[in-house]
Amino acid sequence: MSIEFGISVIVTIFAIVNPLGNVPFFVTITDGYPHEVRQRIIMMVCVVMIVVLFVFAIFGDLIFYVYGITIPAFRIAGGVLLFSIAFSMMQGRRPTTKITEAERVRALEEEQVGVVPLGIPMFAGPGSITTVMILTSDVQQSGDVTGYIWIFIGVMVTVILSYLILSYSDVLFRIMGRTGTMAFSRIMGLVLAAVAVQFIIVGVFQAIEEAGLI
Repeated sequence: MSIEFGISVIVTIFAIVNPLGNVPFFVTITDGYPHEVRQRIIMMVCVVMIVVLFVFAIFGDLIFYVYGITIPAFRIAGGVLLFSIAFSMMQGRRPTTKITEAERVRALEEEQVGVVPLGIPMFAGPGSITTVMILTSDVQQSGDVTGYIWIFIGVMVTVILSYLILSYSDVLFRIMGRTGTMAFSRIMGLVLAAVAVQFIIVGVFQAIEEAGLI
């Protein structure tokens, strides 16, 4: 796999996780928490991201097999899901696939917010899971094992950046403000929308090819 593929993987995973866009919620939910507790929560978020994304990246093909899902079908469905998330991001709304109001209220009462709702589904949600599964399927079809390395790097870079962003979330929130973080989220939404459209286009052509229509 080329360096262009690697950069695309890193940008795509970072865009869908969107840690900077999650800063306002993290600051709100952990308001008043001691520094040590906040650091434990951040570490928990990072661990959850690594476990969830790697599990679906490694066993994604098994899931396809068990449920009889074809790669083109999953690519099209994943593209539609990613586009809906991207559209919400561009509109300045929090995607409904990421967190419910009940989880928001419960999160304010529990220390284990690093797992739910921050780890799942805020950081490792349906969009990021779908993305790594589609990227893995691309690598399997190409037969180039270096693609797996790029996916590993993409996940780890996103995790490291998420750790740094959350660790300095108070500073970032003061500098950027809610308006700044929302603007960044909209930019990431635009990038993600382009990726989603590409997923759908490729999926449609693959489905047509498998059907023998071209």
